[in-house]
Amino acid sequence: MQAAMGKFTIHDLERRVHERAQASPEVSYTRKLLDRGVAQCAKKFGEEAIETALAAVGEDRERLIAEAADLIYHLLVLLQARAITLAEVEAALAARTTQSGLDEKAARKHS
Repeated sequence: MQAAMGKFTIHDLERRVHERAQASPEVSYTRKLLDRGVAQCAKKFGEEAIETALAAVGEDRERLIAEAADLIYHLLVLLQARAITLAEVEAALAARTTQSGLDEKAARKHS
């Protein structure tokens, strides 16, 4: 079910994560992660975030791309663990487009 090179999207990856979540942990790394629970999925996501940040400042472009791919995958696994869809995240992002980023950030500080 993989899209042709250059056509693969985050939505394709989300579908793949969902499919792999249904597989057995013997054949699916995604299932293994999910079986460890939300806290472990969050911890792995945090580790990947740190690796991505470090790659951004200290390594080459290809390394940053690879780490960013890992980060996005682990975010989708974490969302899967909490039964949150990418569409829900997109809706939250869309709602933020009605005001400037600075205004939105200031509004969050007051709530």
